[in-house]
Amino acid sequence: MGAHTGGVEIIRATQPWQVQQARTLVLEYAAALGIHLDFQDFTREMRGFPADYAPPGGCLFLATGDHGPVGCAALRPLAPGLCEMKRLYVRVRHRGQGLGQRLARAILEEARTLRYAAMRLDTLPTMHAAIGLCQGLGFQPLVPALAGPTRRFELKL
Repeated sequence: MGAHTGGVEIIRATQPWQVQQARTLVLEYAAALGIHLDFQDFTREMRGFPADYAPPGGCLFLATGDHGPVGCAALRPLAPGLCEMKRLYVRVRHRGQGLGQRLARAILEEARTLRYAAMRLDTLPTMHAAIGLCQGLGFQPLVPALAGPTRRFELKL
Protein backbone atom coordinates (compact mmCIF):
# COMPACT_ATOMS: atom_id res chain seq x y z
CA MET A 1 0.00 0.00 0.00
CA GLY A 2 2.35 2.71 1.23
CA ALA A 3 0.08 5.65 0.32
CA HIS A 4 1.76 8.80 1.63
CA THR A 5 -0.52 11.84 1.88
CA GLY A 6 -0.44 14.84 4.17
CA GLY A 7 2.65 13.64 6.03
CA VAL A 8 0.99 10.35 7.00
CA GLU A 9 1.66 7.04 5.29
CA ILE A 10 -0.70 4.04 5.38
CA ILE A 11 1.32 0.81 5.51
CA ARG A 12 0.73 -2.86 6.18
CA ALA A 13 1.85 -3.73 9.68
CA THR A 14 3.97 -6.80 8.95
CA GLN A 15 7.15 -6.26 10.94
CA PRO A 16 7.09 -7.08 14.68
CA TRP A 17 7.69 -3.44 15.66
CA GLN A 18 4.84 -2.29 13.37
CA VAL A 19 2.51 -4.91 14.86
CA GLN A 20 3.48 -3.70 18.34
CA GLN A 21 2.68 -0.11 17.35
CA ALA A 22 -0.72 -1.22 16.05
CA ARG A 23 -1.35 -3.21 19.24
CA THR A 24 -0.57 -0.11 21.31
CA LEU A 25 -3.07 1.89 19.25
CA VAL A 26 -5.77 -0.80 19.63
CA LEU A 27 -5.27 -0.80 23.41
CA GLU A 28 -5.45 3.02 23.41
CA TYR A 29 -8.68 2.80 21.38
CA ALA A 30 -10.19 0.28 23.80
CA ALA A 31 -9.29 2.42 26.82
CA ALA A 32 -10.86 5.50 25.21
CA LEU A 33 -14.20 3.77 24.63
CA GLY A 34 -15.18 3.84 28.27
CA ILE A 35 -16.72 0.36 28.14
CA HIS A 36 -15.28 -3.11 28.55
CA LEU A 37 -14.98 -5.06 25.32
CA ASP A 38 -15.53 -8.41 27.04
CA PHE A 39 -18.56 -9.00 24.80
CA GLN A 40 -16.10 -9.06 21.86
CA ASP A 41 -13.63 -11.41 23.58
CA PHE A 42 -11.09 -8.57 23.57
CA THR A 43 -8.74 -10.21 26.09
CA ARG A 44 -8.35 -13.25 23.82
CA GLU A 45 -7.87 -10.97 20.81
CA MET A 46 -5.06 -9.04 22.51
CA ARG A 47 -3.40 -12.19 23.83
CA GLY A 48 -3.06 -13.52 20.27
CA PHE A 49 -2.71 -10.19 18.47
CA PRO A 50 -2.63 -9.93 15.47
CA ALA A 51 -3.79 -13.52 14.76
CA ASP A 52 -7.41 -12.50 14.05
CA TYR A 53 -6.13 -10.24 11.26
CA ALA A 54 -3.49 -12.51 9.72
CA PRO A 55 -3.24 -13.26 6.01
CA PRO A 56 -4.45 -14.78 3.85
CA GLY A 57 -7.93 -13.59 4.86
CA GLY A 58 -7.01 -10.57 6.95
CA CYS A 59 -4.62 -7.66 7.25
CA LEU A 60 -3.54 -4.91 9.60
CA PHE A 61 -2.85 -1.35 8.47
CA LEU A 62 -0.93 1.32 10.34
CA ALA A 63 -0.99 5.07 9.71
CA THR A 64 2.39 6.57 10.53
CA GLY A 65 3.45 10.19 10.61
CA ASP A 66 6.72 11.98 11.21
CA HIS A 67 6.47 11.35 14.94
CA GLY A 68 5.24 7.76 14.93
CA PRO A 69 1.97 5.87 14.66
CA VAL A 70 -1.25 7.88 14.46
CA GLY A 71 -3.90 5.32 13.49
CA CYS A 72 -4.75 1.76 12.57
CA ALA A 73 -7.41 -0.46 11.03
CA ALA A 74 -7.81 -4.20 10.62
CA LEU A 75 -9.64 -6.71 8.43
CA ARG A 76 -10.64 -10.21 9.44
CA PRO A 77 -12.62 -13.01 7.83
CA LEU A 78 -16.02 -13.86 9.33
CA ALA A 79 -17.35 -16.52 6.93
CA PRO A 80 -16.77 -17.46 3.29
CA GLY A 81 -17.23 -14.26 1.28
CA LEU A 82 -17.79 -12.16 4.41
CA CYS A 83 -15.24 -10.03 6.27
CA GLU A 84 -15.24 -7.45 9.03
CA MET A 85 -13.50 -4.12 9.48
CA LYS A 86 -12.21 -3.82 13.03
CA ARG A 87 -10.21 -1.49 15.27
CA LEU A 88 -10.38 1.61 13.06
CA TYR A 89 -8.77 4.25 15.24
CA VAL A 90 -7.06 7.61 14.78
CA ARG A 91 -5.39 9.40 17.67
CA VAL A 92 -7.33 12.46 18.81
CA ARG A 93 -4.77 15.07 17.75
CA HIS A 94 -4.78 13.67 14.19
CA ARG A 95 -8.54 13.55 13.67
CA GLY A 96 -10.31 15.78 11.18
CA GLN A 97 -7.66 15.21 8.49
CA GLY A 98 -9.38 12.35 6.65
CA LEU A 99 -7.16 9.62 8.13
CA GLY A 100 -10.10 7.51 9.25
CA GLN A 101 -11.47 7.56 5.74
CA ARG A 102 -8.06 6.72 4.25
CA LEU A 103 -7.68 3.76 6.61
CA ALA A 104 -11.23 2.58 5.88
CA ARG A 105 -10.63 2.84 2.13
CA ALA A 106 -7.41 0.83 2.48
CA ILE A 107 -9.39 -1.90 4.26
CA LEU A 108 -12.12 -1.81 1.59
CA GLU A 109 -9.54 -2.05 -1.18
CA GLU A 110 -7.91 -5.04 0.51
CA ALA A 111 -11.30 -6.75 0.99
CA ARG A 112 -12.07 -6.34 -2.71
CA THR A 113 -8.62 -7.67 -3.63
CA LEU A 114 -9.31 -10.71 -1.44
CA ARG A 115 -12.65 -11.09 -3.27
CA TYR A 116 -14.93 -10.75 -0.29
CA ALA A 117 -18.58 -10.21 -1.29
CA ALA A 118 -19.52 -8.15 1.76
CA MET A 119 -17.97 -6.37 4.73
CA ARG A 120 -19.45 -5.80 8.15
CA LEU A 121 -18.48 -3.53 10.99
CA ASP A 122 -19.85 -2.57 14.36
CA THR A 123 -19.65 0.64 16.32
CA LEU A 124 -21.09 2.17 19.44
CA PRO A 125 -24.18 4.36 18.99
CA THR A 126 -22.27 7.23 20.65
CA MET A 127 -19.53 7.18 17.98
CA HIS A 128 -21.23 9.63 15.64
CA ALA A 129 -18.14 10.32 13.51
CA ALA A 130 -17.61 6.58 12.93
CA ILE A 131 -21.27 6.11 12.00
CA GLY A 132 -21.07 9.05 9.60
CA LEU A 133 -17.89 7.67 8.06
CA CYS A 134 -19.30 4.20 7.47
CA GLN A 135 -22.58 5.53 6.09
CA GLY A 136 -20.63 7.90 3.83
CA LEU A 137 -18.79 4.87 2.45
CA GLY A 138 -22.10 3.17 1.68
CA PHE A 139 -22.53 0.87 4.69
CA GLN A 140 -26.15 0.10 5.57
CA PRO A 141 -27.52 -0.77 9.03
CA LEU A 142 -28.06 -4.47 9.65
CA VAL A 143 -31.54 -5.33 10.86
CA PRO A 144 -32.25 -6.89 13.21
CA ALA A 145 -29.36 -5.63 15.30
CA LEU A 146 -27.49 -8.08 17.49
CA ALA A 147 -27.88 -8.02 21.24
CA GLY A 148 -25.27 -5.83 22.89
CA PRO A 149 -24.22 -2.21 22.91
CA THR A 150 -23.14 -1.94 19.26
CA ARG A 151 -24.76 -0.97 15.98
CA ARG A 152 -23.84 -3.20 13.04
CA PHE A 153 -23.47 -2.21 9.39
CA GLU A 154 -22.80 -4.02 6.13
CA LEU A 155 -21.49 -3.05 2.70
CA LYS A 156 -21.84 -5.19 -0.42
CA LEU A 157 -18.46 -5.14 -2.14
